[in-house]
Amino acid sequence: MLKPIGKGNSRLVRSDWLGGRKKPPHLGYPRALVWSLGAAQLREQAPEATGLPGAMLSEVLLVSAPGKVILHGEHAVVHGKVALAVALNLRTFLRLQPHSNGKVGLNLPNIGIRRAWDVASLQLLDTSFLGHSDGAVLTAEHVEKLKEVAGFPEDCVDPERLAVLAFLYLYLSICRSQRALPSLDVTVWSELPTGAGLGSSAAYSVCLAAALLTACEEIPYPLKDGEAAGRWTEENLELINKWAFQGERVIHGNPSGVDNAVSTWGGALRYQQGKISSLKRPPALKILLINTKVPRSTKALVANVRSRLLKFPEIVAPLLTSIDAISLECERVLGEMAAAPTPEHYLVLEELIDMNQHHLNALGVGHASLDRLCQVTTAHGLHSKLTGAGGGGCGITLLRPDLERPEVEATKRALSGCGFDCWETSIGAPGVSVHTATSLDASVQQGLDSL
Repeated sequence: MLKPIGKGNSRLVRSDWLGGRKKPPHLGYPRALVWSLGAAQLREQAPEATGLPGAMLSEVLLVSAPGKVILHGEHAVVHGKVALAVALNLRTFLRLQPHSNGKVGLNLPNIGIRRAWDVASLQLLDTSFLGHSDGAVLTAEHVEKLKEVAGFPEDCVDPERLAVLAFLYLYLSICRSQRALPSLDVTVWSELPTGAGLGSSAAYSVCLAAALLTACEEIPYPLKDGEAAGRWTEENLELINKWAFQGERVIHGNPSGVDNAVSTWGGALRYQQGKISSLKRPPALKILLINTKVPRSTKALVANVRSRLLKFPEIVAPLLTSIDAISLECERVLGEMAAAPTPEHYLVLEELIDMNQHHLNALGVGHASLDRLCQVTTAHGLHSKLTGAGGGGCGITLLRPDLERPEVEATKRALSGCGFDCWETSIGAPGVSVHTATSLDASVQQGLDSL
């Protein structure tokens, strides 16, 4: 017989339920959401038989994390200059559902992936090769072992399969602290386009890390009664970020750590020579995000800038220095706007956007599609620049608060008429968060149910 956990269980200690003798209390979940098996049944059902630590059953855990855009400092950051990265309020959403069917499932509706593994089989694996959140080096040999577990060929490097490997890595690494690996279903759906330089893989890794750490009680469930959304403490965010960085390493090999940091903390971050620091949280700035859908190679574009720097050092080095100054000026303005934004601040931001776009064209990372994007928005009195590697890809357009609605809509129609994808969204968004089911938009619920 199922019964809700009540005050009578409040004296249980962790060592009791880890040993399988008694049921855990609510594990940080709202008490009303958690149920336990009666004590007599629990003695008959060891955790290994259920695939759940202590046979815990819970309602759905819902987590989201933002994407990112580079506001200023693209390419210059490769040469030791400052880059400003901001959280993009196009989000990735994760639903974690514990159950007792002895399986762990991963569903990725955006890319049509549905996988499941027997918990009992995973339990028998030698997971001593798995790393820790403290930055243990993830070797190519470790990734090959993960491919074996996933049943992938050795030469697979496509992003879809790497996403599965990142899940397996985080699930096995984080959940091995439990007496038994938990049986659960994870579904991840995203508003972010993949492969567009918008931090989609980092948002995915951050969501996975936050959900698995919470489900395994490594960090508490932060949502308070009556709240629609909740965020973790700084200390817990540090742990989420460390694990998310490990997931990013599975997918990218040698990431900078910027994308997962932005997705974890939200707001705006400054990055320079490996050092990441948060800026004062500016007001959320409304933007249009435009995807030209022109494919590009980040590696090739970075190499071309380096080549141009070697060929014309006295021309290109000052360009990089100037881009650095643009980033620093933007940082100063955003700091002022955190206290009291004024119309003049927006005018300065627009000037900085224009100057940086011209500098990036001079570095050779522009593209005809990005020129067209800027022409269209300029015709509507707006200011745009590329974001990320350039050579196509995405651009951003700042929307001043005083803009009339018809002007925004006309701009969006004109951009769509060029064949571009266009989103009206904001930057400076909150970082990784947990939500109630009723607080999520119908489109998100539909996305999570779409596979």
